[in-house]
Amino acid sequence: MIDARKLLDQFLGSQVPGMQGTVKDRATQAINLARDNPMATSAIAGVLLGTKTGRQVAGNALTLGGLAAIAGLGYQAYKNYQAGNQPQPALEAAPQAEPQFLPPPTDSGFSTAPAIASNDFTLSLVRAMIAAARADGHIDDAERQRILGKVQEAGVGPEAESFFERELTNPVDLDAIIASATTDEQRMQVYTASRLAIEPDSRAERGYLDLLAGRLGLPDALVDHIEATVAGAKV
Repeated sequence: MIDARKLLDQFLGSQVPGMQGTVKDRATQAINLARDNPMATSAIAGVLLGTKTGRQVAGNALTLGGLAAIAGLGYQAYKNYQAGNQPQPALEAAPQAEPQFLPPPTDSGFSTAPAIASNDFTLSLVRAMIAAARADGHIDDAERQRILGKVQEAGVGPEAESFFERELTNPVDLDAIIASATTDEQRMQVYTASRLAIEPDSRAERGYLDLLAGRLGLPDALVDHIEATVAGAKV
């Protein structure tokens, strides 16, 4: 069975000590580090998700883990939405300080406990991020083969390699991604993960996120809060 949490950590663990530059600049270095310590690198994120914008999740997201980062951002956005606040960044940081993110409460629907956030649902979050990364159509056959080669180098294992090949080759199964989210909290996390994967600077990407929000049944005001929260967490 694929360890979906480990895979998600690799997607979002984009801050690697001793590595400088954008996600794209770090991709080769991350691949090398992944052979020794794949849990502490962003090999997959650097190759697949960060090639266009060079932006990544700031602060202590790597320490928390990818699932906790997604759930925590979703929870923060939902809390602000329920309070009737104006959309705002995830956390205020002191000048030149890294923002520090909090994991979601263990007694909420955003909990990362396996009983609430199953391996299957966590894998769906990875699938949602890949689908978002494909939204603008920039992953053609040549790019797909390059990504698969880098994934193989990252040493994630044959089962995970097969998973990536299917997700990059087959049409996006948006119905399955939507169906995987069975609670309001999970639906918010699917959107949050998708928004973390991309910067919607094209009509195709913005259109995809709008479609996703509609299919998930998220109110426009809540989407605005998620957008602001995620935007404030990416540098």
